[in-house]
Amino acid sequence: MKDFIRLDPDDNVVTATRALPADTVIEDIRTSGLIPSGHKVATRSISKGTPVRKYAQLIGLATEDIPPGAHVHTHNVAFSATAGSYEFATDLRPAPPAPTADTFMGYRRSNGRVGTRNYIAIVTSVNCSATAARRIADAFGPEELATYPNVDGVAAFVHGTGCGMADNGDGFEALQRVMWGYARHPNHGGVLMVGLGCEINQIDWLLNAYGLKQGPALQVMNIQSVAGLQKTVEMGIEKVRAMLPIANEAKRTPCPVSELKVALQCGGSDAWSGITANPALGYACDLLVAQGGTGVLAETPEIYGAEHLLIRRAANRAVGEKLVNLIDWWNDYTTRNKGTMDNNPSPGNKKGGLTTILEKSLGAAAKGGTTPLRGVYKYAEEIHANGFTFMDSPGYDPASVTGQIAGGCQLVVFTTGRGSAFGSKPSPTIKVATNSEMYARMTDDMDVNAGDMLTGGISLEQKGREIYNMILCVASGEATKSESQGLGDYEFVPWQIGAVM
Repeated sequence: MKDFIRLDPDDNVVTATRALPADTVIEDIRTSGLIPSGHKVATRSISKGTPVRKYAQLIGLATEDIPPGAHVHTHNVAFSATAGSYEFATDLRPAPPAPTADTFMGYRRSNGRVGTRNYIAIVTSVNCSATAARRIADAFGPEELATYPNVDGVAAFVHGTGCGMADNGDGFEALQRVMWGYARHPNHGGVLMVGLGCEINQIDWLLNAYGLKQGPALQVMNIQSVAGLQKTVEMGIEKVRAMLPIANEAKRTPCPVSELKVALQCGGSDAWSGITANPALGYACDLLVAQGGTGVLAETPEIYGAEHLLIRRAANRAVGEKLVNLIDWWNDYTTRNKGTMDNNPSPGNKKGGLTTILEKSLGAAAKGGTTPLRGVYKYAEEIHANGFTFMDSPGYDPASVTGQIAGGCQLVVFTTGRGSAFGSKPSPTIKVATNSEMYARMTDDMDVNAGDMLTGGISLEQKGREIYNMILCVASGEATKSESQGLGDYEFVPWQIGAVM
């Protein structure tokens, strides 16, 4: 392995693959001081106020004259806004036809949709019913569930909102979409919705607005109507117990990969995210799209500065304009909340070598592969398009994944460089490490090591296909590391937009 990686001939920085002491020779220059692993080294003189370039893209402006061999990071580089004119649908590269028609073993539901897991869900309308939901779910332990081998568990999806909010507008509509998406998610074999009764987010409104019909596998209850917490818990347990044999009737059958919707996520990123794991996931996304499947990128603040590349890939101008409108909304949203879109990366990202949101976003966007952008969706909106798509969401991983799952994603692939301990229900999360050191340290949490793209000579194509094959295995029932550790009960976090009143 070389001491550094150059991503493009036009870049004026390279990335150190290990900690480099002073006087290390890089492209006929010498480092002027210690360069931490994953951090950048100037390979040319960069004058104050001129672009610092990586991925053949602007990642910031030099805040001082930077000589060749110098460490390039937050002390001498600043964010620079990139908004300007956009090119629409100028970079359209459809996925090549797949040589074989791949399948996975999924649960075909009565409405035609396909699940990768088979949970019974307890979905709350408001925080006031959270305790009831958890107590209902906790009543079903391994011994009773062993009687129903086709049921993956009983999961409570509780949150901290649902009242003290306007009964219309972005916040209310987003929460309703989340509840609707979980209530009819194909990874659920049964659903019990639990409310308090007097909250703004009324369950009856949801049923009427989205045409949800009650039946043996979809039931609702309110604490106030049932007459108290304890009676609600007792009645809820009875209702779930009656659902278990119904859910257990589901059987896995061969299903085409075109039925899969995969959430593309990253968290705890480092400099290697955009070099190893994210491009490899992008390759896997291209393989998925070639089969007619769907990849769903999200985290709008973390494609900021790279949105021009996605807009070039928009299937048509209308799709591209939707993404432009999201960027405009976020600029307004952060401004009125006294924030800025460049308030990123996090301290951990910076320690890992990421200097600006532009650098982070360029690496994050690589998770979406190379195929045309077929659709742009609101947070938690149902994903209809096949192919590569984008969903609006914050960069906060639990909230973002909650929206993707509500939109129909049956599993999640999550890349991480610093080491994020994340899992989700009802859609399992596959964790991909960006570097071998972290993979070895957190092997109980990581499913795939993309670090061997640096240390083991593994190609982008090999790693991308490894991730794709794992997607099919997990979709067919293989447990991920996060599932084995029981993660996912506390990662349901609907995005709370707007005033709390």
